[in-house]
Amino acid sequence: MKTVQELCQQIKGLYNVIGNGTVEIKGISSDSRDIHEGDLFVCFSGVHTDGTKYAAQAVEKGAVAILTTKHLDVPAKAVQILVPDVHHAVEDMVPYFYGYPGKKMRMIGVTGTNGKTTTTHIIAHILRAAGYHVGVIGTIHALIDDEELPIHNTTPDVIELQRFLAKMYDRGMTHVVMEVSSHALALNRVAGIEYDTAVFTNLTQDHLDFHKTFENYLAAKAKLFQSLTLEDHVKDNKTAIVNIDDPYSDGILKACKSKVMTYGVEKDADFKGSNLKVELKSSSFTVTGPFGKVDLHMNITGLFNVYNTLAAIGAAHAEGVDTATIDKAIQTFHSVPGRFELVEAGQDFAIIVDYSHTPDSLEKALTTARAMKPKRIIAVFGCGGDRDNTKRPIMGKIGADYADIPIVTSDNPRSEDPDAIVAQVEAGVKKGLKPGQHHEVIVNRRDAIYRAVELAQTGDIILIAGKGHETYQILKDGTIHFDDREVARDAVKAVKGR
Repeated sequence: MKTVQELCQQIKGLYNVIGNGTVEIKGISSDSRDIHEGDLFVCFSGVHTDGTKYAAQAVEKGAVAILTTKHLDVPAKAVQILVPDVHHAVEDMVPYFYGYPGKKMRMIGVTGTNGKTTTTHIIAHILRAAGYHVGVIGTIHALIDDEELPIHNTTPDVIELQRFLAKMYDRGMTHVVMEVSSHALALNRVAGIEYDTAVFTNLTQDHLDFHKTFENYLAAKAKLFQSLTLEDHVKDNKTAIVNIDDPYSDGILKACKSKVMTYGVEKDADFKGSNLKVELKSSSFTVTGPFGKVDLHMNITGLFNVYNTLAAIGAAHAEGVDTATIDKAIQTFHSVPGRFELVEAGQDFAIIVDYSHTPDSLEKALTTARAMKPKRIIAVFGCGGDRDNTKRPIMGKIGADYADIPIVTSDNPRSEDPDAIVAQVEAGVKKGLKPGQHHEVIVNRRDAIYRAVELAQTGDIILIAGKGHETYQILKDGTIHFDDREVARDAVKAVKGR
């Protein structure tokens, strides 16, 4: 526990305490529903919410102090901490409150537009094989060794993130591998964390609704690499691992003042992949690195996974893992849920479930599938409701352009009419159809997956896109259990077992 005054002394700037500064704080939260006796309530204000409206409720639930920009009408027993900027104050106070856990463990940050989730999981898998206790923080979940915790943002806000890290440290984690989004870097959600190894995967146009320009987007990513050499470091051995094949790697390299190790397939690199064999259900390649040459066989497929694996090898090497351990670990890695995940049910064609739900990611998934030289690609896809509707015909056309048989279906329609969404997607499909090309529209997602399996022949690839690791479908009248992988396996048994 820390007192109000101790927390305030960490603030780099002005503050005013109204009330007893010796009051002890037991926890910190910005959610009034999550307040416990003795907590500090943080009044965040944004586009969708104003924390000051919930301050009185927080006090009623047991909050003993309020962090705010203005004096509030709440019971006098609650200490009020007034600051010009709540976010900046939180960045100073919260890591201190939790004892700077991000300075006590080895922190590996992975940033880039694509590949973050898979890369973090491969790194964690290698580190565990080396005997370390590893935490993971990412899009899908947070992991403490094998225990799964739910997560709300790719990189949680400062409070949630520091709480996760403190829990990980208390549970004996030696390393934490985390996805670091451009939002988190731009908004400094990673305040108080000292990264040791930083990985850059790639950069494509994304999130410009937030960053406004591509230059801002790149600059946000670069912050992770600049942070490796900040003056307040308490740990040694800082390394940047950079995809040299990416056209924007120069911008990242310019930001690096630490040791840099590159990886790639096309250009000369410290970790270079060659002799690539990307097959329907597996892949292999040779990696040449500081350790010499090693031939690797993987149970995951796709050129992008070669890059993800090279990135992970670089990070593991930077963290001192020996080559034999890396080699053995990679051979036992079996994909990340919903990220180009192979579904096996004894069929003689490939079924891949992928989270791709944007035009860019759908195109990548389909071109990756095409590079495996299948007989045909059957794509099952749609678009989510209550989301950007301009991308629907674009994704439809991509489906027709890159798949042999596009099957348009429902995704998570949410409050919208699934038939209307599907019609918008189909409009794009029709624009991309080649003469004689067959397409189908099957709104019921289960029926669509069964139909794809029915059509599949030896050597085909079925790509089921959009939902990936999700185990639910969000409909207008509620959420139901739905797992693309389960349905695909059931379909193989039902259709091919006839």
